[in-house]
Amino acid sequence: MGRSLAITLVILTLFNGVIVGETKPGAKHHQAQVEFTIRSVANGHWSDPKTWNPARQPQDGDRVLVTRGSQVIYDVKSEVKIRLVQVVGKLSFARDRDTLLNVGVLKVQDSNVCSESGFTCDFHHVNKVGEPVAAAKKHLPVLEVGTLEDPIPAKYTARIRLHFFNGMDKSDAPAIVCCSARMDFHGAPMSRTWVDLGNNAKPGDAFVTLSEEVTGWREGDEVIVTGTHRTIRDHGVQRDNPKAVSTERRRIVGIEGRTISLDKPLAHEHYGSGDYRSEVANLSRNVIIESADPDGVRGHTMYHAYSRGSISHARFAHLGKEGVLGRYSIHFHLVGNTMRGSSVVGAAIVDSHNRWITVHGTNYMVVRDCVGYQSIGHGYFLEDGTETYAVFDRNLGVQAYGGKKLPEQVMAFDPNDGAAFWWANGRNTFVRNTACENNRYGFRYDSQRRSNFNSTLPVMMPDGKDRDIDIRTIPFYRFEDNEAHTEGLYGMTFAGTDLVSPDTRHPHILKNLTIWNVWYGLRPHIPKMLIENVKINYAAYGIYRAEHDHHVYRNVHLTGIRTRAIGFSGRADGHGRGGVQQGSYTHEKLTLDNIHTKTQLICMSQTSSQTGVAAHFRNLVLNDAKSLNNLINMSRDRLQNGVAFYFHDYPKRGQVSKVVSVEYPELMKDGVYHEIEGFTGSNVRARVVKNVEFPTLLKPVDDLPPATIVTFPPHGATVSLKNGTLIVRGTTTDNTRTKRVVVNGTAATDIDYNFHQWEVKLSGLKPGPIKLAAYAEDVHGNVEQLPHQLVITGK
Repeated sequence: MGRSLAITLVILTLFNGVIVGETKPGAKHHQAQVEFTIRSVANGHWSDPKTWNPARQPQDGDRVLVTRGSQVIYDVKSEVKIRLVQVVGKLSFARDRDTLLNVGVLKVQDSNVCSESGFTCDFHHVNKVGEPVAAAKKHLPVLEVGTLEDPIPAKYTARIRLHFFNGMDKSDAPAIVCCSARMDFHGAPMSRTWVDLGNNAKPGDAFVTLSEEVTGWREGDEVIVTGTHRTIRDHGVQRDNPKAVSTERRRIVGIEGRTISLDKPLAHEHYGSGDYRSEVANLSRNVIIESADPDGVRGHTMYHAYSRGSISHARFAHLGKEGVLGRYSIHFHLVGNTMRGSSVVGAAIVDSHNRWITVHGTNYMVVRDCVGYQSIGHGYFLEDGTETYAVFDRNLGVQAYGGKKLPEQVMAFDPNDGAAFWWANGRNTFVRNTACENNRYGFRYDSQRRSNFNSTLPVMMPDGKDRDIDIRTIPFYRFEDNEAHTEGLYGMTFAGTDLVSPDTRHPHILKNLTIWNVWYGLRPHIPKMLIENVKINYAAYGIYRAEHDHHVYRNVHLTGIRTRAIGFSGRADGHGRGGVQQGSYTHEKLTLDNIHTKTQLICMSQTSSQTGVAAHFRNLVLNDAKSLNNLINMSRDRLQNGVAFYFHDYPKRGQVSKVVSVEYPELMKDGVYHEIEGFTGSNVRARVVKNVEFPTLLKPVDDLPPATIVTFPPHGATVSLKNGTLIVRGTTTDNTRTKRVVVNGTAATDIDYNFHQWEVKLSGLKPGPIKLAAYAEDVHGNVEQLPHQLVITGK
């Protein structure tokens, strides 16, 4: 949800590390309290009448209270529709059978009273809009559908189906809500939830080959094979236009090694070799949260502040309320630091009408190995620009469709037009993610200041203290090894900021980007960027409509570009053609490969607001790259100041060629300029110049420490010690490279991707309370200032 309900105006403040909503005087969240019709009176099974008062099983329309101190095991697969379940004690799902709970509102909170609101909490530690402002002091209610240590076994299914009941608020219910309690959903693990294709798949094939063997996939599971071919031109992927996509949905009928047999043949070709491949993703899980009526009133889920719990290998299907703020498939709402250690791993979010996963006002959230398939509006979404140290690692996002702006959304400038990944604060990590067939963007970073949005916000600093900072000045913490393909329009767009940026010592850094089969490849529309190791294949435009200002490109490989490798063919209004160049930029090793176009390969910047601005190219490689308009050209529209382009070691090694527009004769006073066949277009001239050095525009420094999150064991857990030993697991991220992770003085073992997953074995532990403290140090000597500290109980 945003900072307020539809009827409230919220001002953000900070309360014990949590962003708390405050409302206008007189605004209230309270809905009518309801009476429970049945409550637990003993520990026992849901099916046992002795567990309840009155002494019967819960039945249709009941409002059920699992009372404080009681532990109830949900052990039935029942079509009975329970109107309300409130968990004040502990409700755990059986692990030795299939289970099904049909329910309207399921709340986990420390209160003996309840409303049927699917958003607000009903205990005394809440503000006027029903958001918790303090942790429960003594008692922690628990909803447990499997645990991290003991997930629901693969041969059983635990399902919660959300129903709307007359009299409830359609914009609010049905729902599952955790209010400063613990809520866990954990299904049978998979080694990977999605992988690349291992071989090409052609129309008519009834099987696919994976790039690696997987465990946890089973016959009967639903899978998608993502699209390879983009069948649209310059408009997005709309949900009412199925011909615009080529992702195919099938079921597994057989598994043999890396070969997956499908229930029916494929209709499209899917790449499975070389650098550009489709993906195969598993949508099935044995823990399922779903709406009972996808075409009617859908449900949503959320965690409030001071909650605990995680999600792993669960399916969230047909959730999300279209056009309603804060009613998402999975929603962490204004949690601050209070859920550090929580994670969403291996989830499948399918057919959402409002986001896949929303991280709102929340720090240190780990989202890894998830599959998002079909969403209205942006999919993986950081909501209001205050979020820091989230880790989005190896997630897949397919078909986030365009939606409408949500009422009273925080980022008023965001049209909600369909990005797989969308965020506004750079101090977050995005690594190894892939986006495919989304309406507008694979990835969009957008951070603006407007009359209805102040970009100066309270943001947590590395020392744990909050400071008001213009989020447009925060550089990307880590953006690396991401991929976008077969998108409706844009592969990766880094937009907004109104030319506000970090400084040259702390630029935005993007590494190892792969973009293919899109309309626009990479749009770097923000200043101060270091962009390294980029492959863009088969796009109409490669690097387009940039807002060049201290951009440094290294090792960019553009292949099969259909219109223009660098530049844009749009309006000549200062933002078209080659883009606006506010400062100099450089290209080191630009490779143009297999490009045949009628327009110039490189379009000179249209204009600059500054004088003396230049672009420099060195180690330019042309492999079968041809244009009827030659290598470099620009339009004849004169605006403001001209820009000089320098090509080092081109056309001959040891030479530097200076290229300027004929519209700027003042830039040609240093000698005689002329046309060079195959090099200059009709609107530019060139000459060989001397004593021009290739400039150094950025001098990046690393003065940020790593960020560490202990993901197992969870805070407050009781864990079995084996001969006095305990395995601790977690994730650490850094803007450069992590050198070491230390837990209670013991160094952790690096498991995956430079400590993005690590584990440590602690020995000599005794039963009872155990304090854990984990921190990291990077290769430049920056030590984490805010270790992750937690307490568990060993037994």
